[in-house]
Amino acid sequence: MNSMPGLGLLLTASICFGCIETAAPRRGFPWPQPASISTTSSSFVVSPNGFRFRVVGVTCDILDEAIVRYFRTVFYDGKERPSRRSKDSSLRFQAQKHLAHLDVEVQNACEKYPSLDMDESYVLSISDTRSYLTAKNIWGALRGLETFSQMIYLNEDGALQVNETEIVDKPRFAWRGVLLDTSRHYMSKRTLLENLDAMVQNKFNVFHWHIVDDQSFPYQSRDFPQMSLKGAYEPYRYIYTQNDIREIIEYARLRGIRVIPEFDSPGHSLSWGKGIDGLLTKCYNHGHFTGGYGPVDPSQSFTFLFFKMFIKELSEVFKDSYLHLGGDEVDFSCWKSNSNVTEFMQKMHFGNDYRKLESYYIGRILNITASLESKAVVWQEVFDNNVTIHPDTVVQVWKNGEKKEMEAVTGRHLRTILSSPWYLNRISYGIDWHPFYSIDPQDFNGTDEQKALVIGGEACMWSEYADDSNVISRLWPRACAVAERLWSPKNVKDINMAAVRLEEHRCRMLRRGINAEPPNGPSFCP
Repeated sequence: MNSMPGLGLLLTASICFGCIETAAPRRGFPWPQPASISTTSSSFVVSPNGFRFRVVGVTCDILDEAIVRYFRTVFYDGKERPSRRSKDSSLRFQAQKHLAHLDVEVQNACEKYPSLDMDESYVLSISDTRSYLTAKNIWGALRGLETFSQMIYLNEDGALQVNETEIVDKPRFAWRGVLLDTSRHYMSKRTLLENLDAMVQNKFNVFHWHIVDDQSFPYQSRDFPQMSLKGAYEPYRYIYTQNDIREIIEYARLRGIRVIPEFDSPGHSLSWGKGIDGLLTKCYNHGHFTGGYGPVDPSQSFTFLFFKMFIKELSEVFKDSYLHLGGDEVDFSCWKSNSNVTEFMQKMHFGNDYRKLESYYIGRILNITASLESKAVVWQEVFDNNVTIHPDTVVQVWKNGEKKEMEAVTGRHLRTILSSPWYLNRISYGIDWHPFYSIDPQDFNGTDEQKALVIGGEACMWSEYADDSNVISRLWPRACAVAERLWSPKNVKDINMAAVRLEEHRCRMLRRGINAEPPNGPSFCP
């Protein structure tokens, strides 16, 4: 077998870096590119009346639901009504070989929830002798089913077909995330579920839910409901109820996606204070209360009593072992103006170094989280300010100068994820996915041991200028470039080859209901 035969012949015009006249989509090649793939021109017709998935190993609710979902995806483009692509051509193409079934084998008992340590590897074989998908765990089976669904394409005669193929695949990084900010603009549950569908099609496995911020508190707390009543943009429409959150977590679980909420403090917390009196620091000007508030007040014992109860709630509502605790962009000016805080500083022998106060606060929040048997993700400022960090904490790097930061974080034997080059809310005219594709999270000075501590990265979509109306098309297919960088081997980096495959993938996403924008300029979807 030859790897990716004839790929260069599929362009209708030449491709150069930064300019693509017209790119014709390749047919039946999965995105992200698998770790190892070999295919031939030999093919099989796949028809809805003649093909079945056949479970031959362990099964569970996740696999049962996936089998139904992917049958619908292959033949109905994920819709309830038949697709024009799925017509049964068995009579017209009797002379061609038909794929009757795909044996799906999961070797170990299903885990209930995805985790950082989940095994997503799989082997997929389509051949004359036997066609099968084998995975050690359910999560690998999900990734393999997605790959299989992407390999099926419409041929010139109007039949669905799949080429003879051998794939051995696993992700390069364990943490492959998409951050959505639902505070600056509220986003509907429908949009969040649609984004999870897009993530599945790109083998992302972490939904980093930046659910609250200064602007609004749409999380309807189980134990502190007044926080959304007073902190949401609108307390009955623009909130996420406990039922909403359960539905989103379950939808993600069935697709092998972790949901990690972010509740950022001590900064980015103005909306919190509307529902919890005394939580935020009062700001003063020459001894007079200005009417404004600053970060969470670390000088009050009440602060940490509240957080112990609230973090306990979060650890029970959100099923992942990790919570994102934020810790970035703390403005010290309000703390400096408040006499209670300055007196506390002197009592704690912090002098005038407010970074020590911030470190004290974050340290106590991290200890509370650990006491509840949860683990933390933090923004890089927590590391930069020399907070004592638990060994299982994940540091998210988001500022410029990421290479030095990654070197420093891993030099302290801490795990890290990269986001700095993948802020997709920053947009420009033209083809802008190339820089996202060219980044390598392990491209910094460090030992092999240090680079092994880089566990992945996240594409981030902050919502100052994004909401239900545009967030999906702004994210996709630009986030696809990040997806391939985090899944595929390091040597998969040819932008010209990727551009052709991305054309097909974008068309596939459109057929499946994801409003992905054109990635390469003039093009068409057959």
